[in-house]
Amino acid sequence: MPFGCLTIREKRDYNNPSDVTDKYDLGQIVKSEEFCEIFRAKDKTTMKMYTCKKFLKKDGRKVRKAAKNEILILKMVKHPNILQLVDVFETKKEYFLFLELATGREVFDWILDQGYYSERDTSNVIRQVLEAVAYLHSLHIVHRNLKLENLVYYNRLKHSKIVISDFHLAKLENGLIKDPCGTPEYLAPEVVGRQRYGRPVDCWATGVIMYILLSGNPPFYDEGDEDDYENHDKNLFRKILAGDYEFDSPYWDEISDSAKSLVARLMEVDQDQRLTAQEAINHEWISGGAASDKNIKENVCAQIEKNFARAKWKKAVRVTTIMKRLRAPEQSDSRANSPSAGATAPPAAATDPSCPPEGETPAGEEISQPPPEAAASALEPPQPSLAVQEVEAASRCNGESSTATETGKEQG
Repeated sequence: MPFGCLTIREKRDYNNPSDVTDKYDLGQIVKSEEFCEIFRAKDKTTMKMYTCKKFLKKDGRKVRKAAKNEILILKMVKHPNILQLVDVFETKKEYFLFLELATGREVFDWILDQGYYSERDTSNVIRQVLEAVAYLHSLHIVHRNLKLENLVYYNRLKHSKIVISDFHLAKLENGLIKDPCGTPEYLAPEVVGRQRYGRPVDCWATGVIMYILLSGNPPFYDEGDEDDYENHDKNLFRKILAGDYEFDSPYWDEISDSAKSLVARLMEVDQDQRLTAQEAINHEWISGGAASDKNIKENVCAQIEKNFARAKWKKAVRVTTIMKRLRAPEQSDSRANSPSAGATAPPAAATDPSCPPEGETPAGEEISQPPPEAAASALEPPQPSLAVQEVEAASRCNGESSTATETGKEQG
């Protein structure tokens, strides 16, 4: 039987806790996340180190569903640029997931440590991401939370590969998806506009990642009061819906037209016109040698240190829970009829690190659907009630955080 354990459906025959401890030594908790605790684990036979994620069933139906979903998705995938599931155990009280342990650095740290950094280096990173995304999409899996914090080098060797982690939001695309999830700055317009969406959201997020790696700046950012989260999100979402970003000087002056072309094709507001992952792989900037080898490290690093060393981006990622309610604006906005406006009022918050499974609401929170007239205004977000917390940027479940910081717990 795969992974030496029970399949999810065999509910009546559980592993004993001793089955886990007989095979693995579990270390101290590395960090706690909303749905799980993260441990380092050592296989007693091979002495190889892994990451262990423990989900407690007593924490509720949503946690149980999250564990089952992650097991289902990870059992389907096997790709060199995706952290692999190694073992699974289900006891009466817990789910234990054992995954490969990535020991390399985050992409940000890697760039800052380089003496020379060029478009060609960025192209190599983006190619690996696109290859993993194209593979997932071939299986009709949508990751839904691609971001720089979920990309890490597999080890510390010079030519280490990039691996994608954190699949707790991944979902099978059985028809288009409607529940809004992800990290606000990486959300595609169709998610912000509460349209049904699918695989193209991962391609948009890859475009955002590429934009950041080439300029050191995020494509969508509100310069207002960073502590005014409601207005920040409103302004951010307006820009995303309109595709309002620029290749601004001087940050893009030395970047090739080919690179700009690929960013623009990945960050196409109309999801039907957006490049697929496979089409992006075939773009000349990825596979045709069009990426420049000019050193851009000085400019990029200066902007990375300015923008992403802030607690908001690098040390901690702002997290907003699902909105308590969607309130329709009092007046319709005629601009909502434009193709980029989306179908309904955008969510004032998207959950990260998690969103509730369809049909569920976070504990202590209510979600009311907007009345039909709300569909007339996509560019005028409602005034939501937000619960905002800060979490470690290394929110991926690979155990590489150096702290045990508690991540975005939902507030009732």
